Amino acid sequence: MHSTMSDNTAPGYYSRHIFFCLNERPNGEDCCHLHGAKEGFDHCKRAVKDAGLAGKGQVRVNKAGCLDRCAAGPVAVVYPEGTWYTFVDTADIDEIVESHLKHGQVVERLLVPPELGR
Repeated sequence: MHSTMSDNTAPGYYSRHIFFCLNERPNGEDCCHLHGAKEGFDHCKRAVKDAGLAGKGQVRVNKAGCLDRCAAGPVAVVYPEGTWYTFVDTADIDEIVESHLKHGQVVERLLVPPELGR
């Protein structure tokens, strides 16, 4: 007889995911793409790797399509917490990596207001 872990007790492959909206609207509407989202994503990938946080059991930086929080763009969301961030430069990304992804502390000043959607 071999033992198996049930789905609700198995550890996740990654401890956290951060998803960056990289959506680009072809009709010229405002979108995260127009506000440096790709640069933020690229910087976060490098920062997570440089901090030694990348890989199994740690952090995964992911691209996403529209996350429907356009009014706050550019946006990123950290799971499993479901914490929504906006950012304006690489210093903001560095703060998210160091504070939240490394130490589990939410960066309050970069939170997307809960009422902001599309």
